[in-house]
Amino acid sequence: MPEEKTGEFHSGFVLLWGRPNVGKSTLLNTALGRKLAIVTAKPQTTRNRIAGVRTTDASQMVFVDTPGIHAPHDLLGQYMLSTAREALPDADVVLFVVDASSSPRPEDEQGAHLLRAAEAPVFLVLNKADLVSPDDLHSRRRAYGRLGEFADSFAISALTGAGVPDLVRRIEQALPPGPLYYPPEMVTDHPESFLVAELIREQALLLTQQEVPYSLAVVVEEITPRSEEMTYIRAVLYVERESQKGILIGEGGKMLREIGRAARAQAEPLLKKRLYLDLWVKVRPRWRRDETVLARFGYPLPRKPRKRRRK
Repeated sequence: MPEEKTGEFHSGFVLLWGRPNVGKSTLLNTALGRKLAIVTAKPQTTRNRIAGVRTTDASQMVFVDTPGIHAPHDLLGQYMLSTAREALPDADVVLFVVDASSSPRPEDEQGAHLLRAAEAPVFLVLNKADLVSPDDLHSRRRAYGRLGEFADSFAISALTGAGVPDLVRRIEQALPPGPLYYPPEMVTDHPESFLVAELIREQALLLTQQEVPYSLAVVVEEITPRSEEMTYIRAVLYVERESQKGILIGEGGKMLREIGRAARAQAEPLLKKRLYLDLWVKVRPRWRRDETVLARFGYPLPRKPRKRRRK
């Protein structure tokens, strides 16, 4: 429990909202002071809801990173959009994150439109402010401000951390009095298998420059302690075509070994244990359009209510 203090303890859920590649995952990591969400320059890197917990003596903020708001082109895209929308009603504060280095795009307008259903206060967060001049930043703040009604606005750089402490303090003020939702030492509500799968996918995205990213899913099939010092993890990287399989494996397995080495270097500090990653690559054609396979890979579509038959 937090130490005794004079003021009330505040807690709640802080939703990160916005189109792909505006820096939501980077902001999550910076606010937490550690890496939790994977980050790449490729669109739609975040596919699942990712919760990161920041606990102090005064508050507990549960940051919820969501997939970028976009027009879906397949069942995977539909899953990602529904994941973001389903998180909205539970938010106590919403951060509408936009890219200050560019003008508003249709996806920003779509995201702002969906936020009209939000009951929580919405803060406009202009990320990448370090990339624009003060005059351009002022112009962008006005342009994005016209997209909706915002309780406050902030110009930050999630990459450098500039402006993030002020944003975090304002979030803390906006959260309602409440309990600890998670133990103080807890950083995320996701299991080890999810975190490892995401880190493997991140390194595959970073190390391959082909079409592989959009067709890649990673499934951890086994986690077994082999000794007090070592944990064995078997994971399968699924792609849609044989050519993509060849890219991931590389000549003589070189690329796959490099993916494993880089993922292990990221995962071991996070999980605080030594890992042996046993990686495999398999082809599953058109998996992004197969509802059954999507669910198996961890992307279940929301169930549609069944119509009642008339008697």
